[in-house]
Amino acid sequence: MTSLSARWLLLAAALCAGLAGFWLARQLDRGGPQLASGTWLPQSKAVIDFQLTDTSGRAFTRRDLTGAPTLVFFGFTHCPDVCPTTLLKLAQVRSRAAVRGLRVLLVSVDPQRDTPSVLGPYVHAFDPKFQGLTGDAQTIARLAANFGVAVNRVELPGGDYTMDHSAVVFVLDDAAHIVAIFTPPFDVAALSADLARAAPYLWAPGHVAA
Repeated sequence: MTSLSARWLLLAAALCAGLAGFWLARQLDRGGPQLASGTWLPQSKAVIDFQLTDTSGRAFTRRDLTGAPTLVFFGFTHCPDVCPTTLLKLAQVRSRAAVRGLRVLLVSVDPQRDTPSVLGPYVHAFDPKFQGLTGDAQTIARLAANFGVAVNRVELPGGDYTMDHSAVVFVLDDAAHIVAIFTPPFDVAALSADLARAAPYLWAPGHVAA
């Protein structure tokens, strides 16, 4: 075998090894990022069509969830501890995580008390860019079921009530698909790092700015 032939064989072998490595990396990428404090779903789940009302009194539908990654949390303004604590942490995460256009959305599970005029000042106290949704109780129940959120009204002495609900933060990609979940306890540093790691997976190809 001539030295020229040997050189071409080595070059071909190197090229094949490189292509094999690239193919393997692409296959591994399809599994999504490895999260330290959350779970990347093996298969994304589309959010159902719905129509609720945002804090400005405007209609908000599934289409409004597209176009940017979103963190979704179901809660209510009369929540004594879990909701405000979670929203405070999400405000810190939104400012720290390297995810372009990241939105935070609170869906009220207490539409009887959470009108747009009540919900707006509440969510904006944590971050002026936070969004809130309220509206028809049946629509909220359907949406909660779609996300896998359990909601239960608990009657209290004196005629008052509170709401028990799942305290889960859902991660949606820019196509309004649920791609990951985070459950308590929430750690700002860990959640921020996980979201930064997941950022390339939250945008459809060609949608991420250079």
